[in-house]
Amino acid sequence: MSNEKLYTTLLGEGTDIYEEKRSEFICVATHIDCEEDALKLVKRIKTEHYDARHNVYAYVCSSGNVQRYSDDGEPQGTAGIPVLDVIRKSGLEDVCVVVTRYFGGILLGAGGLVRAYTAAAKLAIDNAGIVTYQSFAEIRLVLNYSDYQKILAKLPTFKAKIDNTDFGSDVTLDIAIRATEEERFNTFVKELFCDRVQPVHRGERFDKD
Repeated sequence: MSNEKLYTTLLGEGTDIYEEKRSEFICVATHIDCEEDALKLVKRIKTEHYDARHNVYAYVCSSGNVQRYSDDGEPQGTAGIPVLDVIRKSGLEDVCVVVTRYFGGILLGAGGLVRAYTAAAKLAIDNAGIVTYQSFAEIRLVLNYSDYQKILAKLPTFKAKIDNTDFGSDVTLDIAIRATEEERFNTFVKELFCDRVQPVHRGERFDKD
């Protein structure tokens, strides 16, 4: 695994309110782990704002490459799609945004609706905080105790994260390093221990650098 992969999502849940010609747009944006999480958020917001005219939503879920949106009664293309476009243009994955509109009595027109829903979604996303995770390779090393001490001193060079250490007859060391460093690390280990230690690739994950 040598190519850099990035995963950009929301750090938490963000909320904000945008007003346009007395219409109030209450927006919530949050990270989701699956499509079920998105549907739960939509249900929650609809329950909280049962008296609102519209509860527009859009979400992107990397599991199954799912993208969904709803105009919830607004003219087609003026609400759900603009919210989805904000998510996509931000490069976000696994995110759900719900915008509740309380009508203020003045029609906004198609262009006004697009601008309002777009602005509300951006506000909530900004408040939630955008975070980008790096691609890490998970590696297992089985070493004798002398070799364990040697590799321990070298791990900071690769900014390795120690996930687990099991002390038995040998030491089983589980670490994670940047995916782009995996090949260089494997070569380094084999040369350092003259091939008596073979790094085993256990998987991949996204993590903070």
